[in-house]
Amino acid sequence: MSKPVARSVKAYSAASASAPLAAATIPRREPTSRDVEIDILYCGVCHSDLHFARNEWHFTQYPAVPGHEIIGRVTKVGADVTQFKPGDIAGVGCMVDADLSCPYCRKGLEQFSPSMVMTYGSQDKHLNLPTYGGYSATIVVDQHFVLRVPGNLDLAGVAPLLCAGITTFSPLRHWQVGPGKKVGIVGLGGLGHMGVKFARAFGAHVVVFTTSARKEADAIRLGAHEVVVSSEPDAMAKQAGTFDFILDCVSADHDINAYLALLAVDGNLTLVGAPGQPLPVAPMSLIFGRKSFSGSLIGGVAETQEMLDFCGRHGITADIEMIRMDQINAAYERMLKGDVKYRFVIDMASLA
Repeated sequence: MSKPVARSVKAYSAASASAPLAAATIPRREPTSRDVEIDILYCGVCHSDLHFARNEWHFTQYPAVPGHEIIGRVTKVGADVTQFKPGDIAGVGCMVDADLSCPYCRKGLEQFSPSMVMTYGSQDKHLNLPTYGGYSATIVVDQHFVLRVPGNLDLAGVAPLLCAGITTFSPLRHWQVGPGKKVGIVGLGGLGHMGVKFARAFGAHVVVFTTSARKEADAIRLGAHEVVVSSEPDAMAKQAGTFDFILDCVSADHDINAYLALLAVDGNLTLVGAPGQPLPVAPMSLIFGRKSFSGSLIGGVAETQEMLDFCGRHGITADIEMIRMDQINAAYERMLKGDVKYRFVIDMASLA
């Protein structure tokens, strides 16, 4: 098999950990027989993008092009592609390739495969170059990792579903959240607001935990039945031992034992936020009550498609603020301050 031809496309990239993102060009391969080429219409802005651009995870190769919440229009497909055609609206999330033959891939858990290729920050096996994300004009992806987008949803609001959506949907589905279950959502940000929407759509009784009483009205608007200000000891004490499931969306350092105390017998707390430091866990918090504390990543391709289809049926999208591509550096600074409700999305038509 001949090596795919590379061509240059417009993008926004960081040249170093301290450099602002700026206009650039990057190589994209011409589609192989299994590939789908997509003109990008919208790209969500994830906090992971900022970590990556600034090398806070210590694996970034430069130039770095973030973006893994991608919605676009198919422009070209390879000869072996059967599920997509030019003109289709499609999505791409956090993964763009894997071997598809390992035990994890065969179970639909591509996100855990050792061969998983991330949308950015991995290696494009075809070009032997780093993968570049969605802050770009186009992307070329193996058909297995391209997702169908429900036609009844606002496309810009769909973009964050490809990371923030599946990150919260997957653990809620895995732990069988539904009618008769009391569910806590810790933190009301980009992840938390999606957790509220999904938990409510699943039919659970939803309680939001926040450090800010000012967020109460918005939490109720998003679908919460109750709001608890977590800095108020009496309010927390009233919830002790009553939760079947808690989804912790907080990335800052916080007291995990305060939330483990809220679980009922056999309750689970799943962490999807990623604090920078280890969280001390008191063993008795788990032992008394047969409680469990777990983590969750994203979902596999099939589960991500299930999530999108669920959103189509229930009319669920992310709450977004649209920005131009040249506003990305300011958006990063605002994101660090929590100054967004609840997800930035880039209108890629603004890519100069």
